[in-house]
Amino acid sequence: MSLEFSTTMANDMADLGRLPPEIEAFAERADLPADVAMHIDLVLDELLVNTISYGFPDGRPGKITVRMRVEDDVVIVIEDDGDAFDPLGAPPPDVESDLENRPVGGLGVHLVRTMMDSVDYQRIDGINRLTLTKQLPRSGQHHASNT
Repeated sequence: MSLEFSTTMANDMADLGRLPPEIEAFAERADLPADVAMHIDLVLDELLVNTISYGFPDGRPGKITVRMRVEDDVVIVIEDDGDAFDPLGAPPPDVESDLENRPVGGLGVHLVRTMMDSVDYQRIDGINRLTLTKQLPRSGQHHASNT
């Protein structure tokens, strides 16, 4: 059985505030493990804040759609009509140097890549589409089988 969630929001920080409770409610309905739900929440917050902050530099109104499906894994699709931007094209951040010597930025994409099992970007007909997959623990991975 699969569960699905979908919402569309404006490219406005004020509209972003309604999303975490909706995601939490969906995660509960889908019986997602707490760590998976936390990873999804962090990743969505990072990606959506960046989309709102940088995807519409001219201040035009825009639309962001978030869809999530839970079956064997969690698949999240984020689409927006902002400027073309492939977050996967960013170079890996410098996590080795002292903090004062590191360039600012780049950690958000690193966080997304680290917390998700796969991330794919496409630009289709003026729409950015980011597809994220998070594997769910298989039965028996966290506790002994009853058989």
